[in-house]
Amino acid sequence: MASTTREIETLAAEIGENVYIDVANWHLYLSDAHLHTILAERIYPLLEDKSLNEDAVMAILGKITVKLGGGKKELPLLDLLPMQSQVHLMDVLEEYQANI
Repeated sequence: MASTTREIETLAAEIGENVYIDVANWHLYLSDAHLHTILAERIYPLLEDKSLNEDAVMAILGKITVKLGGGKKELPLLDLLPMQSQVHLMDVLEEYQANI
């Protein structure tokens, strides 16, 4: 269990440094938005089972909601990630899976 926690933390750090949401043309990295860990926790089983695919990742992004305006609105994380950030996420995940 400790090794799994360490793996998720490592994955979360990679995601947090490379993937951002776009808000009014500002790039807010997932580590700064405190969204990197929850995303890593949800995606890690795909990596562990060797079942990583873009559709599964997009489904996960669609299920994680982000509160805006003090909770007045909630949007799926998928709606806040520009295409380039989605590409970075898949690159990070594919590289991470190749190394485990």
